[in-house]
Amino acid sequence: MVSTAQSVEATASQPSYSDGVEEICEGVSSKSYLYLPGESVGELLRRRDANALQDWDSFQGSWDNMPLDGYMADGGRYRRRRHATLSAPRADNRFQIEAHQPHYQTVDYNNLNGGIARHYEPFEDSALHGSTMSSLLTLGCDLFGRLAPYSAWHIEAHQFRIEVTGGEAGREIAKPTPEGIHRDGVTFVMMLMAKRSNTVNGESTIYNLEKNPLEKFTLADPLDMAIVNDERVFHGVSPIEQLDSGQPAVRDVLVITYRHKP
Repeated sequence: MVSTAQSVEATASQPSYSDGVEEICEGVSSKSYLYLPGESVGELLRRRDANALQDWDSFQGSWDNMPLDGYMADGGRYRRRRHATLSAPRADNRFQIEAHQPHYQTVDYNNLNGGIARHYEPFEDSALHGSTMSSLLTLGCDLFGRLAPYSAWHIEAHQFRIEVTGGEAGREIAKPTPEGIHRDGVTFVMMLMAKRSNTVNGESTIYNLEKNPLEKFTLADPLDMAIVNDERVFHGVSPIEQLDSGQPAVRDVLVITYRHKP
């Protein structure tokens, strides 16, 4: 049976995760995924570094001038995107920004857009080098370094904007995961809500390896986060729709993936 992470019962039973990363590691280890409310994520980041989110407003604003994703095999013009590549040594949160390079997935993991090298525009320097991004990358290194302490990491960061600009036809194609239920072909995935406006739906569902649904939740508020073990579960997100058809609907998400590096 599918459970709903945002139900009253589920929310009431969730720990705050404000004391450190051990509880999060325990949750991911036991379920292979975890939903974290934005308030708790903010508390955790600030507890680790008082200045962790000091550039949050400008970081959030860096989604506003992103180029269209020109690799959408379905012909869609509803997704904007930027990309960055990083790395980190094993059991160490000192990540390194790598030279800009293309993003690649096999068709086994992305049957819509996979099989080719996709060259996206890089992150804006202010966003990539700022305190918010640094705090999230460091958190990921600490979390996954505990879960897989002998692994070095190939890290990729993706800024996604899904937008609907009007009309029924637009609402039908605004898919945060146009490839459908999928895995990313990595080890761990961290998904963070940056901003939603004039938007309904966009519900995330976690599936087991037989693609049976396990849990549903919606990344609705800034800093809402989902973490998944990509080797053990699938995930997908339902299409978004506009609340007011006269105004654009926007869903801005940061996705950071960590893959075992030989």
